[in-house]
Amino acid sequence: MTEQTIKLINGYEVVIGFETHTQLATQSKIFSRASTAFGAEPNTQACPVDLALPGTLPVMNRKAVECAIKLGLALGSHIAPVSIFARKNYFYPDLPKGYQISQFEIPVVQGGTVSFFVGDEKKTVRLVRAHLEEDAGKSVHDEFIGQSGIDLNRAGTPLLEIVTEPDIRSTEEAVAYAKELHKIVTWIGICDGNMQEGSFRCDANVSVRKPGQPLGTRREIKNLNSFRNMQIAIDYEIRWQIEEIEDGRTIQQATVLFNPDTGETRAMRTKEDSADYRYFPDPDLPPLHVAADWVEKVKADMPELPRQRADRFVGQYGLPEYDATTLTQSQGMADYFEVAAKVCGQPKLASNWVMGEISRRLNHEEIAIEQVKVSAEQLGALIQRIQDGTISNNAAKQVFEVLWTGEGSDVDAVIEAKGLKQMNDTGALEKIIDEVIAANPANVEQYRAGKDKAFNALVGQVMKASKGKANPGQVNELLKARLA
Repeated sequence: MTEQTIKLINGYEVVIGFETHTQLATQSKIFSRASTAFGAEPNTQACPVDLALPGTLPVMNRKAVECAIKLGLALGSHIAPVSIFARKNYFYPDLPKGYQISQFEIPVVQGGTVSFFVGDEKKTVRLVRAHLEEDAGKSVHDEFIGQSGIDLNRAGTPLLEIVTEPDIRSTEEAVAYAKELHKIVTWIGICDGNMQEGSFRCDANVSVRKPGQPLGTRREIKNLNSFRNMQIAIDYEIRWQIEEIEDGRTIQQATVLFNPDTGETRAMRTKEDSADYRYFPDPDLPPLHVAADWVEKVKADMPELPRQRADRFVGQYGLPEYDATTLTQSQGMADYFEVAAKVCGQPKLASNWVMGEISRRLNHEEIAIEQVKVSAEQLGALIQRIQDGTISNNAAKQVFEVLWTGEGSDVDAVIEAKGLKQMNDTGALEKIIDEVIAANPANVEQYRAGKDKAFNALVGQVMKASKGKANPGQVNELLKARLA
């Protein structure tokens, strides 16, 4: 963990570690050819291998391994040339085999770091490992009829479990870490990141201690499926643990669930340790070999990573660090900005529009940048027309509205149809200015007496007389010359 200021809560230091289950973007399961498509009817995507029928054998999904390699490269991890699959033994209705195929002693991805900012402070969290494993099925409880069922569609879905060291020291850091990891796995294309569908599930191991004391007893909050719930759940758990200790009670290691309706966590079961799972190497799966030339091939096809792209935006386009970091929150947003910037030749203005009006519209309509209704090329052309004086900023907003609603598609055609061109005829503008000066002698006298508000009033009158088409900069220049 990087050196940082430790935030204390009622004299206690918070210690958090994360385990994140990332569903890999494969069309078939990790050890079978059954589909991983979301939303199918229960138990229609569970084949004999997933059901653990006698005589079936698992076969490794090459694409899943490739996803693990990509993550290792993105996080600066060691990619093990040989890794081992193990059986993690436990008994639960949604686990047909009575064990889960996972990795234990020798995972495919080892070490690495995730860096992010909390405010202006850079944080770095160390990773222990990222290991491949299969998902379990799902227990479905119907309280209305008092029955439960098992849906095995998810059984065998490929996961990459990403485990951190206990380096996180606040809820803010926890959420920032999760967001950064989410950005990375979606950016490199190994996960769709859909938290509501369970593609990106976070477990937070939370404990508290007095500064300088050994690590406290942790409780694991399972399956946090939104960043908002993550913040509420961790905050509640921290307060609960501190209150328990202050009241003289001891914390018991446990797995807990978060109830979004009450904002509280509650214990589900006593937390197991690794020995309880009786891990042993899976005899049906040979060691996984990842050749160096395979790693190099994957590396050659890797996209420019978010941090690399942000640094390039600063160096190539002269953007502030804040802009560069904001624009690289998703690959789609970064691509959109870069196209717009190249079209208009004004990177900072493009950045302002993307972070401003574009982001505001996306948030309001709850859509992603991929569904944006004004293309990057259209935005670039619009900014060009502001820069060359064809339209004012106010007129640009009107053009943008037309483009967004789909009532027009060509920037110049919309400007022409709406009559939004700025008045650049100096002679015509001077005539309007002379008329405004003649009609407002009091304001003229006040301005010459040193009252700036009077000048602004005259500018307003000129803009009104020109029906907003006058170039404000030109109006200021000509008016000052006339009043000199």
